[in-house]
Amino acid sequence: MDGRDLVRAVKDIGTERGRRVWLSAWRHRRADAVGLPRQGSERARVPGLLIGTEPRPGGGVLRFARSELLVRVTVGGAVFWGWDGAGPTPSYAVVGTGPEPDPRAVLEPDTGGGWRVVSERVTVAVSRHGAVEVRTPGGTVLRRELAPRWWEPVPAGAGDGDAVGAGAGGDAEGAGAGGGGRWFLRSEVAADARFFGLGGRAAGPRLRDGVYRLWNTDPKGGFAPGDDPLYLTMPVQMVVADAGTHLVFHDNSWDGRVVLREGEEGAGSGVDRPGVSELRMEGGPLRCWVLVGPPSRVLQGWSGLTGAAAVPPEWALGYQHAKWGFGSGEEVRRVVDGYAERGFALSAVHLDIDHYDGHRVFTVDRGRFPDLPGLARELGEAGVRLVSIVDPAVKAGDPVHAAGQAVGARGAFVRDAEGAEVRGEVWPGECAYPDFTDPAVREWWGGLYEERLAQGFAGFWHDMNEPVAFTPFGDMTLPRSARHSMDGAGGDHRAGHNVYALGMARAGWEGLVRLRPAERPFLFSRSGWAGMQRYGGTWSGDVETSWEGLRASLALVLGLGLCGVPYSGPDVGGFGGSPSPELYLRWLQLGAYLPLFRTHSAIWAGRREPWEFGAEVEEHARAVMAERERLRPYVVTLAHLARRTGAPYVRPVWWGTPEERRLRDCEDAFLLGDALLVAPVLECGADRRAVRLPRGRWYDTATGAAYEGPGQILLDAPRGRIPVLARAGAVIPVRGACGGGVELEVWAPARGRTGGGVVIRDPGAGFEAGSVERYTSRWAGEGVVVADEAGEVVEGVVVRGDRA
Repeated sequence: MDGRDLVRAVKDIGTERGRRVWLSAWRHRRADAVGLPRQGSERARVPGLLIGTEPRPGGGVLRFARSELLVRVTVGGAVFWGWDGAGPTPSYAVVGTGPEPDPRAVLEPDTGGGWRVVSERVTVAVSRHGAVEVRTPGGTVLRRELAPRWWEPVPAGAGDGDAVGAGAGGDAEGAGAGGGGRWFLRSEVAADARFFGLGGRAAGPRLRDGVYRLWNTDPKGGFAPGDDPLYLTMPVQMVVADAGTHLVFHDNSWDGRVVLREGEEGAGSGVDRPGVSELRMEGGPLRCWVLVGPPSRVLQGWSGLTGAAAVPPEWALGYQHAKWGFGSGEEVRRVVDGYAERGFALSAVHLDIDHYDGHRVFTVDRGRFPDLPGLARELGEAGVRLVSIVDPAVKAGDPVHAAGQAVGARGAFVRDAEGAEVRGEVWPGECAYPDFTDPAVREWWGGLYEERLAQGFAGFWHDMNEPVAFTPFGDMTLPRSARHSMDGAGGDHRAGHNVYALGMARAGWEGLVRLRPAERPFLFSRSGWAGMQRYGGTWSGDVETSWEGLRASLALVLGLGLCGVPYSGPDVGGFGGSPSPELYLRWLQLGAYLPLFRTHSAIWAGRREPWEFGAEVEEHARAVMAERERLRPYVVTLAHLARRTGAPYVRPVWWGTPEERRLRDCEDAFLLGDALLVAPVLECGADRRAVRLPRGRWYDTATGAAYEGPGQILLDAPRGRIPVLARAGAVIPVRGACGGGVELEVWAPARGRTGGGVVIRDPGAGFEAGSVERYTSRWAGEGVVVADEAGEVVEGVVVRGDRA
């Protein structure tokens, strides 16, 4: 118990809720004492020497003295390997059965007694001791995983000479199917490599030397860059080096830790020291996917492997306002009227747990919100949607709880090893937890959203779904012995914890699609796991109200995008405090260029309406929100491109050509699509900032001044704006004057060069893909023209930068 836990525990014991929380924590500890296997003697195991091979489609099986390894290269170049019988499926991340094996991949002998699988895009080499290397076709090693090591329980009566675990031809269920023993894996990468990803990390986007836990966690209050882990972890790394980029995914949902150590070029006697990633898992299968190539190709492959990203409704790409503590329908009206009277564009208002009756999910406090459907209709006529929070915990004895107990033979809720419902203390009081790893439970839960739709809600945000159970000390979640269906495979919370929120998102998404098949849902979730982009996006959670929290906001969005979750954003202004006018404005300026643009704050925190910060901030905020509205057609295009290609809306500045990988240390700026480079102000009092430019010509969108990259420039960043630069030649869809339709804005290419861009207009509320319009820009005489795919010149284009 750390100091904060101890202080909280002492305070809580004097309250009724505190006593219930203590009792709940004691019950959870007792459940684990009864339901988890006792820790006994363990024995280490390594694969041993290679003793045989068996070719299979896409690769083959390599048998070692005490283990076996399946290696497969798939169509498209994704590489899979799994130890001790672990295959690509079943998996909560991988769509279907995964990609087909590449029929052209060949298993053949390698030097030193090892073997390799050779394909067009990648070579996988396995040494005779079990080390696995991923090489480019030219032979450059991108990643080398040393032979793994397992620690497994010693069977009763086993002698020192007895074999432990699955050997060649033996029973592979223990390690392969999830739970035979702990394991450790050390990987080496290039000395100049940089690490990114691992889900939502505040200390990023580049992950420095340190320990990163893989356990979705409520950090118990506002977080800043030093706090880890957070709500959304996943064992997905993007590794970027001069030699190339690769993504690695160890498909295992158990608790684990990643230790990262960056390499050093010429570390000793001129010899490079490689970068190191060490992965320690508490159980579960040892299986891995690797994708290689430019970042765009890697994330396109990742999207194909784990599912295409959901496209939010068009309105969800505008500005949204949330507040824990609106208190009443009248207060919601007052806030919405305030935005309208001041000319601010507002797309949605989010209601937090205080609109529920006693915080109970799928209810309404009729005293505070006597006519919620009427309020929703009224706001809808003004173009403002209502979005509802949804928590997973169900109050014991509530009608929803009673209905859930009738689902299936054992009810809808997670149970302990003795068959009793697992209960935890959450906002409504004593609660049960739906088992979202059970298909019948997901179907039942999805049907409950009919009540939310009847209340007039148009979107949903899932909260507290790590899942959280209040406790005065330790880990705020369910006991590790809690039993889950795991879609028929069976398992406990050690395997089910990290995929709990993913199952909840799936239940909500599929239920909404059944209830309203003509409308794509709007859903985002505080917690999740690999593949969650299929069902929506995420947000920062309770980010600290500070300049450090502002910097963490950008780190989270960039890191999540590189893990395949393109739609995310922070609580603008921070969650729990009262930002200064300067901090609030700088946060708003950043948020305007992020996918999810939402203010939100706690019930005890200061307000987040722009006019609450004074006339100057209100004036600047109006310009910020107007620019977001002007760029909304561009953001819509990026949303549809994310689904088609896997490319995130927000990208690191090293996203483009191999030459730009040299910018992988740049963390304080980003690309919005390919066309815009955004350099937010992240320091108190700053009115200028340095900006590192990728290659090519870039225009300051405020002044029209042109700059040549690569290089670093110093730009003004007065209180009212942040530096935003447009790539020369870019064709950007924007909203026309006076709120009209989409028009094209082009930034002049350099003389003698061409540019271009794509436009995808939102096809409506449904699931249509939308047609892709491609445009090129070029100089024609003394002017710049834009032509469509047929070569026809487009009229009415707004040309900027043509006098630079």
